[in-house]
Amino acid sequence: MHTRTLGQGLTVSAVGLGCMGMSQSYGPNPGSRADMIGVLRAAVDRGVTFFDTAEVYGPYVNEELVGEALAPVRDQVVIATKFGWDIREGDGKSVGLDSRPEQIRRVADASLRRLRTDTIDLFYQHRVDPDVPVEEVAGAVGELVQAGKVRHFGLSEAAAPTIRRAHAVHPVTAVQSEYSLWTRDPEPEVLPTLAELGIGFVPFSPLGKGFLTGTVDAATSFSEGDVRTSIPRFSEDNRTANQALVDHVTTLARAKDAKAGQVALAWLLAQQPWIVPIPGTRRIERVVENAGAAEVALSAEELADLDAVAARIGVHGDRYNETHMGYVGR
Repeated sequence: MHTRTLGQGLTVSAVGLGCMGMSQSYGPNPGSRADMIGVLRAAVDRGVTFFDTAEVYGPYVNEELVGEALAPVRDQVVIATKFGWDIREGDGKSVGLDSRPEQIRRVADASLRRLRTDTIDLFYQHRVDPDVPVEEVAGAVGELVQAGKVRHFGLSEAAAPTIRRAHAVHPVTAVQSEYSLWTRDPEPEVLPTLAELGIGFVPFSPLGKGFLTGTVDAATSFSEGDVRTSIPRFSEDNRTANQALVDHVTTLARAKDAKAGQVALAWLLAQQPWIVPIPGTRRIERVVENAGAAEVALSAEELADLDAVAARIGVHGDRYNETHMGYVGR
């Protein structure tokens, strides 16, 4: 596996692993906890060194899973987790945002215990909290860095001005947002800001929540609890309208003896050397496939063709429901 460097010299595998789906959002997990530990350890064996989790995934159980799986290889991997939600004890539901400094400190200590580690490698604010100035957030994380509990500070789904304000207080190592061939929101403002400031970018849902792999179409039925049932982009009509882009990616993949998902990831990797996608999966074969994207070379003509097709076809449907859209781009 090739490596890439995010901001502040943080080196990770060129393709990471998003762990959320092992605990939530995509319906019942067909595998057991032991199976998921096996997937995580198999990823390490195949050169993946960058793992993404959060306290809210589950809540809590995803951090526990990642902590148990990676404890034997802790010195070989980079673990990212997140703070910023108000999770009510008892019902386990996220009910709003909370990035007060005292909450950040509390979450850090709890995450360290669940992850079975002494230091969080990358600590993201999961969503920008409008009630807490981001300068206070950056300062609180900076104190955790000074205390040795955190190595690097990150932001998720933040707008360019917010990134600048945070970075002025404490260096931001990485920004995480949704980015793929059919989600181009970061391009006008966020990516240029990161390039200027020397901050890495970590696209989540780099495969369009599965759509860009070619395994989801208008006829797909989602299981109970699958987050895609609430996402406008995944309505049957919108899946039909969006299919043309996937068909084009699939055709190119066949010509290159690759998979559609590998081409979608290779497109991302070609955008900037400091971009590190974190596709999620619950299967070892997908880990292998996604890691292989780092070996898929796209020519300048192929990249331009993908951009032209994506621009011509566009994308139908929002990437989140109305409530969740209110949390992004602040």
